[in-house]
Amino acid sequence: LHRTANFGPAILCPLRSRAALPDLSWDGQQFWLSVSVTMEITPDYVNSLTSPTDTFLCPLSANIYKIDFIAFKIRALSDEGETVLFDIRKDPDEEEPPIDDDLDDSVRSIKYHFGPKFLKYPTIGTSLEFTVGEYPLHNFRMIERHYFRDILIKSYDFTMPFVMPHSNNTWEVIYTMPELDPDLKQAIIECPWETRSDSFYFVQDQLVMHNKADYNYAPQ
Repeated sequence: LHRTANFGPAILCPLRSRAALPDLSWDGQQFWLSVSVTMEITPDYVNSLTSPTDTFLCPLSANIYKIDFIAFKIRALSDEGETVLFDIRKDPDEEEPPIDDDLDDSVRSIKYHFGPKFLKYPTIGTSLEFTVGEYPLHNFRMIERHYFRDILIKSYDFTMPFVMPHSNNTWEVIYTMPELDPDLKQAIIECPWETRSDSFYFVQDQLVMHNKADYNYAPQ
């Protein structure tokens, strides 16, 4: 369990393209300088995206608030109760590696294989446990965009108004699942890993974290 990623969000099928940013061929320090000069990554911008991004829109070092995801649970909710679908917790004895913008992108990406039954659940609940460093978080906002290929399936937008510094917190989120066209649902099942999401985390409208996820809804 990596501190920055393996929560929300690879074998890839063809026939996909992702939304591009200026100067994506640049990398490292030069790339981030290019992005900062040419455009500002705002909530309005990410909410305007029509497909998954080709790259991460901020470096790991943008997480100046030392937000650390330490546990994550996904569960299906119904009148009869709940069914846990995914549950992971960080090893408290795991040594934290230093933040390094040269780390492989896999540290903030994850793959979920849920199976076709997941698409039948009308409501999904998640519990994200996280800690923060010495700075408080004002308007901690998560924008989550879900796509099949270049089709936007659903966009979610949640805000936590304030988080105290040096605190341990649990963020409970309820997702109302979209009603999918039967043909689209079948295509999602038949094309594993072509359903993707971008999760953007803002503090006072400043992008501080960006995670990605790929999904497989084929039978397990």
